[in-house]
Amino acid sequence: MAMKRSDYLSEVWREGIFNNKVVFCTGGNGTICSAQVRAMVHLGANACIVGRNVEKTESMARSLMTAREGSKVLGIGSVDVRNPESLNQAVESCVKELGGIDFCIAGAAGNFLSPLSHLSANAFKSVIDIDVLGSYNTAKAVLPHLVKSASTSTSGGRLIFVSATIHYTGAPLQTHVAVAKAGVDALSANVAIEYGPRGLTSNVIAPGPIAATEGMERLSRGEDAQASRKRIPAVGDGQGGGRCHGLVV
Repeated sequence: MAMKRSDYLSEVWREGIFNNKVVFCTGGNGTICSAQVRAMVHLGANACIVGRNVEKTESMARSLMTAREGSKVLGIGSVDVRNPESLNQAVESCVKELGGIDFCIAGAAGNFLSPLSHLSANAFKSVIDIDVLGSYNTAKAVLPHLVKSASTSTSGGRLIFVSATIHYTGAPLQTHVAVAKAGVDALSANVAIEYGPRGLTSNVIAPGPIAATEGMERLSRGEDAQASRKRIPAVGDGQGGGRCHGLVV
């Protein structure tokens, strides 16, 4: 069933602004990334989302297609961002089916709660591998296509990494994630420096806690959610965090 526009897109965006563009998104079946892709599809783009869970990824792709009649959204499951070959195959399928890649959202991430005293090396490494190595693998796979897009259009060649805010000051039970997101920020900055002269832009979005997202449902506890709401000066729905919508591409 189609979602209301106001649930995923603000009124500031011009209809058709992404006509004939293609967005490739890792972690595309998650709440934050799917909201971004849905908005872009509504505004004219076609899309390819990838994820590890086949059923969930394909189901989300079908849902995203309801944002605009006639849109094309590929959902490719069994893709692990830690595996370059897996990603490269997905990128090739996207280019073959949709004609290229103009935008990329690198949003695949791992998270769980753990005090540092109980955080094993393997657990720490798993998040680093998904967030940092996965973002790197994604960038390497799409950069040639983004450069090509940037060379033919002033509105193409855009790379967005999904980061966070917890590494700015640190956060309890989130050492592994804080370190990983700091790495993602550094990766984005270096891509921007090296590829900016070729017309490509690289940026991060850094969302804080967003109510009703999959991550908050899994990670937060009742008292934590209440504390988070008290630190937000203004909220979209009076309950903390507002809705997940808007674009930065």
